[in-house]
Amino acid sequence: MNLLDKDVLTTGEVAKLCNVASRTVSKWFDSGQLNGYRIPGSKDRRIPVASLLKFMRDHGIPMDGLMSGAVRVLVVDSDEDVRQTLARILKDQTNYEVRSASSCFKAGIECERFRPHVMLLDLNLAAEEESVAMHLVDNSSEETHSTKVIAVTGKLTDGQIAQLAHQGFESVLRKPFSVRQVIESIENAHAVVY
Repeated sequence: MNLLDKDVLTTGEVAKLCNVASRTVSKWFDSGQLNGYRIPGSKDRRIPVASLLKFMRDHGIPMDGLMSGAVRVLVVDSDEDVRQTLARILKDQTNYEVRSASSCFKAGIECERFRPHVMLLDLNLAAEEESVAMHLVDNSSEETHSTKVIAVTGKLTDGQIAQLAHQGFESVLRKPFSVRQVIESIENAHAVVY
């Protein structure tokens, strides 16, 4: 099981991810540098994953310990055929862990649970749910701070595509696209996640 599939970690799990001793993690916690809580009636400490990720970024701790496990990809599209086809192809041709969502709202819920490395977001759907979609693309959000979002569209001009980079999208996949293009886009996005 990937440690980041959990919501809360022990000091030992945090130590493993940060490549330090458990005692060091306890000192970070006790000094207030690393946010978490104690188990009532115990000296055991628990660290929420979101607090750990913020702490690691703030202190320049290498995140290569987080690289274990498969690349997690979230496909967000209102068209069930597109979602199922993309998910099936990605599962068949890669070792990605793939989930899908039919709306931006459902994608937000999946981001909290699944913590995808890369999200394929259909821009037609994003236009319908613009405020939720922009939250998904916003890298300051706790749920999506390390998720790279790839826009999927068939109807944009080169100028509009260039504008998407300024809105936080990692890249754009133009429909129709090949399986190879999808995989290359995911690989390129994931290569810069950490």
